[in-house]
Amino acid sequence: MTGRPVKRSLTLHGHRTSVSLEEPFWRAFRAIAKERDVPINVLAAEIDETRGVESGLASAIRVYVLEYTQKKAQLGD
Repeated sequence: MTGRPVKRSLTLHGHRTSVSLEEPFWRAFRAIAKERDVPINVLAAEIDETRGVESGLASAIRVYVLEYTQKKAQLGD
């Protein structure tokens, strides 16, 4: 893994929040948002709405990126 988590601000439902992710996760997260043609804040809000209370937003984003990447690899994209 490369480096420490990087903290960035996101806006979820009109409220600012900070999320710390390692740079490779930020790059993948931005790429997924671009591929889906949605702003990164919209994608983060979608993830936030589906995560459980026991999971933090940063962890939920990491899991989303992993699962998205795995599904895409299975489909051969």
